[in-house]
Amino acid sequence: MKVGIYFDLRNPPQWRGDWSRLYGFTLEMCEEAERLGADSVWFSEHHFFEDGYLPQPLTMAAAAATRTRRVRVGTAVVIAPLRRAVQLAEEAAIVDLISNGRLELGVGAGYRPVEFEAFDADMEQRYRTTDAMVGRLRELWSGGKVLPPPAQDRMPIWLGYGGPQGARRAGRMGEGLLSVDRELVEPYLAGLAQGGHPAEAARMAGSLPVFTTDDPERDWATVSRHHAYQWDSYRRYMTEGSAAAPPRAIDPERSRAHGLAPGMGNLLYGTPEDNAPAIRAHLAGMPVETVFFWVSLAGMSEEMVAAHVRTICRDLRPLLA
Repeated sequence: MKVGIYFDLRNPPQWRGDWSRLYGFTLEMCEEAERLGADSVWFSEHHFFEDGYLPQPLTMAAAAATRTRRVRVGTAVVIAPLRRAVQLAEEAAIVDLISNGRLELGVGAGYRPVEFEAFDADMEQRYRTTDAMVGRLRELWSGGKVLPPPAQDRMPIWLGYGGPQGARRAGRMGEGLLSVDRELVEPYLAGLAQGGHPAEAARMAGSLPVFTTDDPERDWATVSRHHAYQWDSYRRYMTEGSAAAPPRAIDPERSRAHGLAPGMGNLLYGTPEDNAPAIRAHLAGMPVETVFFWVSLAGMSEEMVAAHVRTICRDLRPLLA
């Protein structure tokens, strides 16, 4: 099992620090993670969050690529419908060249109306647009229409779909599924078969809601506050502009009690020795290549983030090998 770390570069108002320092420190953590044995670093995307959530993951991936030599550099995800195919093909190709063939391109459909409005994109067609984007990227790269070409002959593309229909479509296209949800394995494998791809071609990867520390009770007061902010903001932005009632605030104690059980906002929290068996059990029997973990929960201090990188890479990763 390969292990990676995951960044969204949030800088919440109540814990706001210097923006330049946040980005520079994140690159330092990419270097440190590589030094400590991490297999990959991943970057996410959103627009117009109050905390400045990373809006351009490929730009950040390019920066991380210049500061590392071995780790894979991934996006989880680029919101595909907000971009034109040629733009995305060219940007990804350049990142792949800068990294000497280390890019893992995760794409997704998005869900926030305000983001689609800002980019003049059609939200109702977002899944169709994302599917079509994958085919168009393959065509542009293989047909010599985009120059310079990527360093990799076949750049890994991951579809960040969270439901059975999307998993089936990812399989039909023969691409990786950026999810570690056990409920999606069957439709994904069925899609691979429908597309004429062997079952051995199945590739899954994704993040798990896990925080690992050498002293759970010491850190819980801080972790619980940042975890609650992270998931309360996600839930709030998922319902913005709709008639739905505002979501109830996350109860961190309830989240911790449920661990990796299905449910938005649940959190597996504990020592490496506590968390590793639960992670292995969760992933058992699935064609998962890589699992990655948030290293900062919405504006954590540098000290806590650096400690978390060390704990994931030095202590947890060997237990998942």
